Amino acid sequence: MSRQATDDIVVTHPDRVLYPELGVTKLDVAEYYRAVMAWFLPGVRRRPTSILRFPDGIGEQGFFQKHPMRGMSHVSHVRLREESGKWADYLCPSDASSVIGLVQFGAIEFHPWAAQADSLDEPDYLVFDLDPGKGVNWRDIVEAARLFKRRLGEVDLKSFVRTSGGKGLHVVVPLHASCTWSDAKRFVQAFARALADEQPDRFIAKAAMDERGGRIFIDYLRNSRGATSVASYSLRARAGATVATPLRWADLGKAQGPGDFDIRTVPRRLARLRSDPWEGFATLRQGLERALQTYGEPED
Repeated sequence: MSRQATDDIVVTHPDRVLYPELGVTKLDVAEYYRAVMAWFLPGVRRRPTSILRFPDGIGEQGFFQKHPMRGMSHVSHVRLREESGKWADYLCPSDASSVIGLVQFGAIEFHPWAAQADSLDEPDYLVFDLDPGKGVNWRDIVEAARLFKRRLGEVDLKSFVRTSGGKGLHVVVPLHASCTWSDAKRFVQAFARALADEQPDRFIAKAAMDERGGRIFIDYLRNSRGATSVASYSLRARAGATVATPLRWADLGKAQGPGDFDIRTVPRRLARLRSDPWEGFATLRQGLERALQTYGEPED
């Protein structure tokens, strides 16, 4: 993708340091997104997207923003009905200029809905966030992700894996078939709780921080209308300028940890790739029929 589409956006204060320990500047962040745009943009295009802004760098207070504001002239938006019943405009990137325009406003992280703007009530993927508690090592997380792959395959669901950019991994299930948020929630909740009940020393499906020690929290709560998860190839506002990075299942075992994938290594990695690690993700057609037959407990 040519960078010419974003050359008209002036990045003000380009030398402002956003990652103090690395000396990474605001211009470096903009250049990162320009470099990976062809890979990054499909994950946020035409989706309501929350951004995590750090105008003064990650050493200062950051904040989430989901509504457009004055001056965001390059960014599209979508009007939608919130759970309260009120209508509101949400940020909804449409092209490369939208992304760089948000970086100009201090955006570092991008968190899209799992639904597109023209079908907000039909999620087109599911996310299981495997979040390790204290004492859980990287190999444990890798083996947990592989278990998820096998168990999802047993109910006819193909899955993909990415680093979260934090300590864990995301197992992502494309749907691209008619699905309701209610069905999505029923399945992910039942699936997560089943694994936690079967292997309580290994997994927990409750968000209680004081109970996570030595276990992996299966965060399934990102699969409801209005919830978000970090986009593939999004930077994280964390030490090391790590990146949420899609991997091939076959390559997962080669990774030493989430620190392998950062603002400097990811563009080089993508330049070497001969094919998309998530090849087929965007076109795979699969539904939850069998999954709900196996894991279809009613919602609480």
